[in-house]
Amino acid sequence: MAFGLKRQELNEWKRKVLDGEIAFITHYWYDPRFPDCHTVTKVGCINLEKLAMWGRKYGLKPEWIDSREDYPHYDLLGEKQINILNHEGYADHIERFNLKNKE
Repeated sequence: MAFGLKRQELNEWKRKVLDGEIAFITHYWYDPRFPDCHTVTKVGCINLEKLAMWGRKYGLKPEWIDSREDYPHYDLLGEKQINILNHEGYADHIERFNLKNKE
């Protein structure tokens, strides 16, 4: 389940994904399989080859792409999430969701 998003933010992420951009969105999240993670960052792009190439920079495997829906994406959690957000210039996501203190 996703929490802490505005509909406009989600719609903008979807638009970017469908336009072939590498798009980031972070939100609060709960999944009992990951009890220590309270947020997830979805990095999406409709162009699977482009998304896989992007993921390789961070050691992400193409088979980890969630492509069950219309918006293919990687799910980033924990330290990997924080490291990638920092490297990609999304410190605002880290600050907004207080990731340094919660993850």
